[in-house]
Order: sequence, then C-alpha cells, then structure tokens
Amino acid sequence: MAQSTSAPVTAFLRHHYRHFNAAALIDAADGYVRHLEAGNKMMITLAGAMSTAELGLSLAEMIRQDKVHAITCTGANLEEDIYNLVAHDHYARVPNYRDLTPQDEQALLEQHFNRVTDTCIPEAEAIRRIEKAILEEWTAADQAGESYFPHEFMYRILLSGKLEEFYQIDPKNSWMLAAAQKNLPIIVPGWEDSTTGNIFASHVIDGNIKNVHTVKGGIQYMMYLADHYTAVTKESSLGFFQIGGGIAGDFPICVVPMLHQDLQRTEVPLWGYFCQISDSTTSYGGYSGAVPNEKITWGKLGIDTPKFIIESDASIVAPLVFAIVLGQ
Repeated sequence: MAQSTSAPVTAFLRHHYRHFNAAALIDAADGYVRHLEAGNKMMITLAGAMSTAELGLSLAEMIRQDKVHAITCTGANLEEDIYNLVAHDHYARVPNYRDLTPQDEQALLEQHFNRVTDTCIPEAEAIRRIEKAILEEWTAADQAGESYFPHEFMYRILLSGKLEEFYQIDPKNSWMLAAAQKNLPIIVPGWEDSTTGNIFASHVIDGNIKNVHTVKGGIQYMMYLADHYTAVTKESSLGFFQIGGGIAGDFPICVVPMLHQDLQRTEVPLWGYFCQISDSTTSYGGYSGAVPNEKITWGKLGIDTPKFIIESDASIVAPLVFAIVLGQ
C-alpha cells in the first residue's frame, strides 16, 4: 500500500509494524480512528506515571483536536502534569536508577527529590508551588461553603494565570492546560491517594480547611459519570482507551454495569470500543492483565465490541497510537 509522505510517523509504523504487538498497535489505532469517524467519542484513562513520562507532548494535541472526549486518571497524573509545567527545569534524571543503593535513595530524599523510575520530582519547585496556589482555592471555597471536584480546582489555578510566571515548558505540551481550556470532563477516582490529596488531608487535620467535603470524592465522581455517560450515549457511542491498569481503568468502566444492574437504565449502550495498553500478564485474579473478553461477563463490553490489547510499554506505545489518530 502506498504511504503518504505527509504522515511520516504513520507511514513508518504501517511499513514496519506488521506482526504481534506491533500489529495490535496498528489495529487498535485504526479502530480508534474508525470509532471517531463514525461520529463517536473516546474516553482515555491514565494510570501509572504517564504525566511524569511527559505524555502531554502528544495527549495535549489529541485534546485540542477533539480526539478525546473525557479523561479518567489517577490523582498523581492530574497533579504531575502541572508539576512538569512549572518545575521542569528543576527535575533530575537518573538513567542508572537500577544501580541505586539505599544510601543513594536516601541522598535523593535529603535533596528533596521524589523518584519515579528514572525521573526525580523536586519538592519545593513542584509540589509546594502547587500547594500554595491550590490552598488559596480550597480556602476560598471552604469559606464560601462550596465544594468542587479535584480537577475543577486544578482548572481554576491553571485558568487564573497565577502559575504562568513559573512555566518552564511550552504550555502547549501540558495536557492539563489543554483540558482546562476545553473544560474537558475529567474523572479522578481515588484522588485521596495522591500528593495533593495528602496535602488536603493535612490542612483539614490542621483546621485550615473546616469542611472535608470542600473537595468532592469518588462517590460523587461516579454519580457524575453515570449521568454524563447516560446523556452522551443518547447521541453517540463512547469508547474506552485504557493506558495501564489500576483504578484509572477499573473505576470508569464499571459505570455501565452499574447503570444496567443497579439503576435499571438498560437502554444505555455498552462501551463502544475498548483498547488497553498494558505489560501486565494474565494471571489468576489479576484485573489489569485480564483479556478483554472477560469484561463481557461483567456487562461492560459486548460480543461485537471492537477489542484490542497491546502488551507493551505505554510510554512507548501511546504516543505512536496518538500519531496515527492525529494523522502524523
């Protein structure tokens, strides 16, 4: 098949990626494109440390071009994209991280670095800078008796411009900034299990924040997702592109069986597309490594739902899939 010179990445992939996981990548990307071309929408879920892997370099453009309808992510991914935005130049990379001794790790701690594989996040320039900005928003909402979702507070500090003086990357490479500008729906299950969530808890304990419900939690996110899914799927099918495993994928995919079995909204369709990028292996009881067909038994996917699994490193695979979807 002749390849277009206007899409060099896609041309390269189509020429070389012909078998095994490489072929699965092509099939999944083509399925993503077909899903959108049919007038449908896609949710992307982010687990792991994809923001620290700087997935924003490709994901932000996906958001700008309306290739993503909604995102479900861990609290870590929500905050770490903004950390990278305001503190990129202060990060430290440790290519030989496999050789670090416990003493080496302690030395990083004493330098106020938090390591994620080969990348160290600087506490003062990243974490504390965000804390100062978001505490102002938490306090204002708390005093006004208002409550918002975690991502809504992040949107506020981004759109306010109060962090612009600290930007250390091109803002077009921040997926959170792109999402804020689009007011993209974001679901953050288990936000409490994040650095910012821990910080919020500390301020409630100290009495700086009076009402723990100032920041909405997981049950409210599920209620929001249930209504949102019901409304969106009246007009189009919603697909599910899962990067990694864990709660970022487990939480939102369950909205469909909940709607069917617990709310009796049996007219709501199943997820219309499914793909997972994961290096987890299928094992007894393991969810992240489960083959997509298992989800049929849970009422999440149907027999005819396009299903793909790419068993590989998401930091390598996801930008390549996005390149095909973007026609690059």
